[in-house]
Amino acid sequence: MNARALNLNKSTTGIHPLKFTLWLLIMSIIMMFAAFTSAYIVRREEGNWLEFNLPNGLLINSILIAVSSIAMQWAYISAKKDNLNALKVALLLTFSLGVAFLIGQWNVWGELVTNKIFFGGPTANPSGSFMYVLTGVHGFHLITGLIFLLIVILAALRYRVHAKNLLQMELCTTYWHFLGALWVYLYVFLAVYH
Repeated sequence: MNARALNLNKSTTGIHPLKFTLWLLIMSIIMMFAAFTSAYIVRREEGNWLEFNLPNGLLINSILIAVSSIAMQWAYISAKKDNLNALKVALLLTFSLGVAFLIGQWNVWGELVTNKIFFGGPTANPSGSFMYVLTGVHGFHLITGLIFLLIVILAALRYRVHAKNLLQMELCTTYWHFLGALWVYLYVFLAVYH
């Protein structure tokens, strides 16, 4: 094997191209949510802002996503130790908690509608619209995380995720932890500025 073939998995920065791409994606998502939360603060100060209690489901979802992040870390450690049975259990647990989070978000939206807090239309208020946008865009990114997680689960079931083949697992773990941290940020932001 020649030296050039050995360098195909690294860019000139010394980081794997897929890891670099993931970090670019994460940075763009951070910038998008920074823009959303900045707009939230500015719009709130302009008036015409409906005050309402945050749905209790947001706290439950915060707990679910925190536990899912713990399960994902368990999966990563299990892969590094070649404990493939624990890896599969942890990945399936992470996936289940992610789905439970999305169901919880759907229920939160249902609670908002029940309380006559809508996204758009003549009776909509900016505070409610921001709630839908912030939680909805995060939910979209969580769905992409679940798709990526499903790909890793299928690879793990075929014994393609192990100590000598961790790239997919590392990428998925990083993205999943980022989604969890982003949600915690959003929950704290809404609790403080709502």
